[in-house]
Amino acid sequence: MKTERILKAAVAAAAAISLAGCGQTSAGGTTEGVDAKEVYGCNVLNIYNWGEYVGEDVISNFEAAYNAKVNYDMFDSNETMYTKLMGGSSYDILVPSDYMIERLIKENMLQPLDKEALTNLGELDPEVVEMQKVYDPELMYSVPYFRGSVGIVYNRKTVDEKELEEKGWDILWDTKYDNKVFMYDSQRDSFMVAFKALGYSMNTENDDEIQAAYEWLKKVHNNVHPAYVTDEVIDAMAYPDANNPKDLAVVYSGDAAYIESINPDMGYFEPKQGTNIWSDGMVIPNNAGCPALANEFINFVLTYDSSYDNSITVGYTSSNLKVKEDIANGDYDGINAYLPRSNYEKDEVFRYNEVLVQKLSDLWNKVKID
Repeated sequence: MKTERILKAAVAAAAAISLAGCGQTSAGGTTEGVDAKEVYGCNVLNIYNWGEYVGEDVISNFEAAYNAKVNYDMFDSNETMYTKLMGGSSYDILVPSDYMIERLIKENMLQPLDKEALTNLGELDPEVVEMQKVYDPELMYSVPYFRGSVGIVYNRKTVDEKELEEKGWDILWDTKYDNKVFMYDSQRDSFMVAFKALGYSMNTENDDEIQAAYEWLKKVHNNVHPAYVTDEVIDAMAYPDANNPKDLAVVYSGDAAYIESINPDMGYFEPKQGTNIWSDGMVIPNNAGCPALANEFINFVLTYDSSYDNSITVGYTSSNLKVKEDIANGDYDGINAYLPRSNYEKDEVFRYNEVLVQKLSDLWNKVKID
């Protein structure tokens, strides 16, 4: 875990401890010392979430407040999570992305949430609620966790923002940035970039458009020889290698916010051709062993203290409206990546589309072959 994130999270944790010491209710809206076993019939939660995607003290604070134990496992992709779930693994809470939640709903793998237990739904940011309603209209199965976008982190000293505005995603195949580009090693994210650069929907199934996107990505590969990376892009842009610095990187907005907070030479840009805007949500699988306590945990995460801890630690835009506003005007003031744009007509949410995934799989492997 990054040291700077730990230091920021400590501020929120100190505030929470102070409140608890004054005899006030815990962040979950219940007094300290609730016995989960007695109240909910179970006291162990199994949670499956992304790596580095929870606040420093959210888990321990919940365990203390409910006299419960949380087993916290981490996945590196929605597909990994889905495969493990299909293999029979039992979790009480998952935190998938939008298109995967849509898939889980369609395949009847989730149970409805207990809205009576979710007393903090009113704290949600209306913008992220509307995003999630695309695939879960009544928020029957999911509650927003974080939201974000995909854009370009660029070195202000070596990349002209006017050029970015003129070229958008096409700047990624400009030969003057040879060996100076990071791309996500992700077929979904990379083909999204190509589709948007070409003016297509990122949810297309059109074979001609898919082929054109492949050729666009192949041009990037041949022109600038990008480094295909995952999470290592974060430190690589925050702390550039003096011997091999990169000028451009395709990055998720929350990671970009962290990068900007560490390195003021870096900026974040969302091309006018459009991009992917996304949300991740908390859901409860059908085979959850402790669903009542799982609903309480979801409600706990929605509170100000937990949401603040989550967002300041991880860097992604909080689903809690007040937290979002306070962080945007506080620790991340002037860091535009923390507040991805909204209501832009060319931005899209990924939809579950197994046909498209299968078509892109082989092509992505071919893109990376010299």
